[in-house]
Amino acid sequence: MDPLRSYLGTLLQEEITPVIMVLSTPLVEDACQKNGLNFIELLLPFSLFNKINVPVRTANDQPYRLQMFKLRLAYASDIHLQNYEAAEEHLKKVVLDASQKTLTDLISEPPQLENLLKNSESDLCPSWIETFNKELIRTLSFSEHETFDHPVACLLVVSSKDEQPINRFVDILNTNQLPSLLSDGVMDPKVSKHYLLLHDNQDGSPEKITSILAEMRNTYGSNCKLLCINSAQSANGNGKDIQWMPYGSHVLRNDDIACFLSTDDINAVRDFMLDLSSNFVIPHVEQKIRILNQQVAATRKGFRNQIKNLWWRKGKEDTPETANGPIYTFSSIESQIRVLADYAFMLRDYELALSNYRLLSTDYKLDKAWKRFAGVQEMTGLCYFMLDQSRKDSEYCMENAFTTYLKIGSSGQRNASRCGLWWAEMLKARGQFKDAANIYFRISNEEPSLLAAVMLEQASYCYLLSSPPMLRKYGFHLVLAGNRYYMSDQRHHAIRAYRNALFVYKQNGWSYISDHVHYNVGRWYSFIGILDVAVKHMLEVLACSHQSLATQNMFLDDFFHIVQSMGKKFEVYKLRLPVINMASLKVLYEDFRTYASPSDVHVSESLWQSLEEELVPSASTGRSNWLDSQIKSSSSKRNDESPVCVAGESVVVDLEFINPLQVSISVSEISLICELLAKSKEPDTGGASHTAPEEDSELKDSPSCRDSNSDGSSFTLSKLDVVLGGGETKRIQLEVSPKIEGLLKISGVRWTLSDIVVGYQYFEFDSKNKEKKGRRARRSLSHNLSFIVIKGLPKLDACIQHLPKKVFAGDLRLLLLELHNQSEFSVKNVKMKISHPRYLIPGNMEDLKMDFPECLEKQKSSGSKETPANVMLKFKNLLFSFPDDATIQGGTNLTWPLWFHAGCSGRISLYISIYYEVASCSSDMKYRILRMHHDLEVLPSLDVSFQISPCASSLEEYFVRMDILNRTKSETFSLNQLSCVGNLWEILALPESLSIHPVQTLLAGQALSCFFKLKDCRKVINTEGELTLQGSDVLMISHGCKEAMIDVSRSPLAEFHQHERFHQGKSAKGDSSIVDFILISKMQGGNGPVFEPGMQPKFISSRCPLSWQMNGPRMINHDFSSSFCEAIFHLRIHSCSDAAVIIRLTTYDTLPEKNQSSDGVKLSDSAENEGGWHDISLVNDMKVLSSIPGNRPKKSSVDTLSPFVWCATSSTKLKLEPLCTTEISLKICLFAPGTYDLSNYELHWEAKPLEEGIADVWSSGTAHGHPFHLTVLHAPR
Repeated sequence: MDPLRSYLGTLLQEEITPVIMVLSTPLVEDACQKNGLNFIELLLPFSLFNKINVPVRTANDQPYRLQMFKLRLAYASDIHLQNYEAAEEHLKKVVLDASQKTLTDLISEPPQLENLLKNSESDLCPSWIETFNKELIRTLSFSEHETFDHPVACLLVVSSKDEQPINRFVDILNTNQLPSLLSDGVMDPKVSKHYLLLHDNQDGSPEKITSILAEMRNTYGSNCKLLCINSAQSANGNGKDIQWMPYGSHVLRNDDIACFLSTDDINAVRDFMLDLSSNFVIPHVEQKIRILNQQVAATRKGFRNQIKNLWWRKGKEDTPETANGPIYTFSSIESQIRVLADYAFMLRDYELALSNYRLLSTDYKLDKAWKRFAGVQEMTGLCYFMLDQSRKDSEYCMENAFTTYLKIGSSGQRNASRCGLWWAEMLKARGQFKDAANIYFRISNEEPSLLAAVMLEQASYCYLLSSPPMLRKYGFHLVLAGNRYYMSDQRHHAIRAYRNALFVYKQNGWSYISDHVHYNVGRWYSFIGILDVAVKHMLEVLACSHQSLATQNMFLDDFFHIVQSMGKKFEVYKLRLPVINMASLKVLYEDFRTYASPSDVHVSESLWQSLEEELVPSASTGRSNWLDSQIKSSSSKRNDESPVCVAGESVVVDLEFINPLQVSISVSEISLICELLAKSKEPDTGGASHTAPEEDSELKDSPSCRDSNSDGSSFTLSKLDVVLGGGETKRIQLEVSPKIEGLLKISGVRWTLSDIVVGYQYFEFDSKNKEKKGRRARRSLSHNLSFIVIKGLPKLDACIQHLPKKVFAGDLRLLLLELHNQSEFSVKNVKMKISHPRYLIPGNMEDLKMDFPECLEKQKSSGSKETPANVMLKFKNLLFSFPDDATIQGGTNLTWPLWFHAGCSGRISLYISIYYEVASCSSDMKYRILRMHHDLEVLPSLDVSFQISPCASSLEEYFVRMDILNRTKSETFSLNQLSCVGNLWEILALPESLSIHPVQTLLAGQALSCFFKLKDCRKVINTEGELTLQGSDVLMISHGCKEAMIDVSRSPLAEFHQHERFHQGKSAKGDSSIVDFILISKMQGGNGPVFEPGMQPKFISSRCPLSWQMNGPRMINHDFSSSFCEAIFHLRIHSCSDAAVIIRLTTYDTLPEKNQSSDGVKLSDSAENEGGWHDISLVNDMKVLSSIPGNRPKKSSVDTLSPFVWCATSSTKLKLEPLCTTEISLKICLFAPGTYDLSNYELHWEAKPLEEGIADVWSSGTAHGHPFHLTVLHAPR
């Protein structure tokens, strides 16, 4: 790094230079004012020499050459320290002038991060800040503790028009215009003088001037010069390219500046300044340096002089401190050393300057002259920098000077700021931008708001120039600077600082400071009258949900105030209040698919399609008819991704409007932004279907411009007004109804906020996102929202009357489906498909002729009963076609009965599709489908379970135990009827003496058990395998009540019964071993019965298809003294299987030990606490396994004889046909009295089906005998 080429080096070479004191007469100034300049302003552009190339020799014998040199010119009256107030006003003017130049930048877009990071330091920092720093330094000129501002020479200027010009030089030198520093003894009054005679060529010929110049030289010596100006007779532009005006001049630049200066005049001024610098000032300073250096060397250098100086200053430590320390006159050795150091610094002899500054530093410190000490430390640090020596020492000196200035108080505060500027530039030249930013921040803490703002802004740029860039500190210090600018009434600069910080806080989650920046920038823009940009920034803080209620109110009030100041309704693209959730956008439209309610649209499209497979006409037909055109039309429309809507029917856009604030807002006139291109004006698509136009730049236009192109006759728009409470979200449905055929394009939505601001937003979609399948509401959301509008079609509306939202399980109701044709066209060929026929089935028109539930009662005439074939046909065919004569004319209704049964508890969704064809219409769309969707909640009601056990007295009879639990919380049910479906089983009530059902009503939470008798009436099923649906019934009410019997064999109970069997996975034909029960109950206060069905498989839990019973005597009296006893028994065996069974009976005198897991049948209740149909086993025996020792016969030892033996045949084999009974005779011999268990026999069985496909789940097995106890008593004769 070359310090001389750095910014600080250049600045020091321009600011710490020799000063020339100027004394001029009024006529001199008048001659210069013809060019709009004073005398100093005339000379100033030529006071800087970039390549003066003058040899210099100071204290050293080796000369060096100066390349850059500058003279500072000042009137004698201006050589004084500027007071604080004047300096503040001057600096404020610098900032104010710069603010006027930044107005055009405030209208443009703020800089972006990428561009800022590419800029250099000179491009990043505004140029006026450099000017400000220079002016700040110049406000400290002519301080009494520094000498580099003391004039090295005096320039006396007299006009040739002055009377007695020679005497005028003496007069102006003896006036009271001389600076006060001379009279105070601070400045050396023996200033070298240079005399100049100024001649105005417009005042006469130069012959007279020659004599005056000769007389001047005779009087004052060779330091006399002549300068002629105003040689041009008229205004010219010779001097327009020269920067005449110094910053802060009292004269504004105009075309009259330098208007009478010719080229010769300008060259003469330049030559005069060059001669003054090279031949007078520089030699004079050289000579002064050599003289002073000899004096200092004689008095202060050397060991003897140093001891002498310390001895003389001994005791000064005890002197009291003053603000400025002791007063030093120009003749004091300290002042002479300071002049020597400053002169050496001005002539670039930094080694000589450094040695004298260091020598002087000790003296000032011992004298406690702290301000002079700080000044010397400041210059010492600058010398270190210019010599590019010890960075540590230079920073130490600057730190020492900065803190010492601050310790002095207010008199040293501005000097501390100047020292800080030198120091910061020193660090920046070395690349230490972060440390430089800290110095600027320290300066800002000591200065008032305006100067602090400039320093903070410079600190922010240093953070940005750091490596890596410190963006957060850059933005933070810019905000601090903007705040100080605003406090100083500099709004332009405040806006500029805040705008430059915006990119730091954009999209980073720092919402509070981002709101602060946008809000203040918007507010300040409104103060300076740029309202459109103010609104733009205020829009950024509208959706400030994180702010407090008071802050939100303040933001809204200021925003509305700015908009009202514009005097018109302001239209804002993407107005952020309210927030529109574009992700919630759903478009509801109807083509050949129509919907009974808006909620039906949200059902998965795949679900509707699977339901409508049998409804929609097949596309495989080879004939050419309207179906072909329908398919082709639909295919082409799908390919073009242009949905179809019908003229006269609404297209609904569903959107969420969110109020993020805690404040209620009024949103009015919410409507869609649409365009409709009539069919005759549609663009040519090459013979294909309508193609949605691509999104272009027209979408960015204001909606007011787009609305002006439509007269409203082609479509109608809905307009809504809403009030959104704090934090409220409302889903708004906006409609557009096209009136004519053509191409409808929905572009966006518009609204008015608080009747002041019009907001609009266009729908934007990512073209890369693929169309989502299965969702009807999102099918149309492609790259645009364009609809092909076709001619009007008939449309059916439907509703189901009396359909509840909540029901109890088993509830049976009669509903009404009402279809309404709201168009002028008639429809025909109406069909219906229901997703869950377990819950909902269509009825017959005869069901409407009687009241419910009377229509379900048994009739004396059996003509109304449906045959089993009809029931099976309805069960298998889930597609219901309305009668051929059920044509719905335009404007008429059709009512049809529906039966509803809540099969089981839970949440149920019912889906219904109604297909209908257009009777007479010229449109290509020949059919439409009406879709309906209903959600229901089925609550638990009665839990019914059954247990069936065989009767000991008969193989064809069973005992049935029915357990009922009321699971409702407050409802009461009355039990009316228990029915057994089919004619293979008969349900009977127990005799009065055995009947156990004490109550007919069941309260909430109550449980009840009832007992019945079940009789097996089965025969061999016929070849067709059909099940007769007549059954038997038992009334559960008291005899005094007259309650009609419900016919479970007729529609709809028979159909619901078959659907329940199908839901349980059972064949619709039925199984003869399954018993189906139906419990009819009624909820008190309800309108209809509660239909509780149950399927009871007879042997499903038992592996044995046989039931048997031992018949014979239970007690015998015999005299064993004469002979053993013989007894005969009969074993009756019944087949419960639908297949033939091969049986082998084996008896044992001692039963072999077997795995007891195969013995007996365990009672089960698998349907406990379940609703609907239940599978319950029929327990086919009364055998109970006991764990008591000795209860079963065991194998005896070899020496022990059995007390009884089986006689006759020990093994019998036979074949038992299905559902048949046989009897086997057994004989036993007993040898001693006692009680015997005759269960030591086994039945081995193997099932043989009658025909293929009819077989039970078992194949073979073994069953042990039932316990049968025989008591034999000894009865002697």
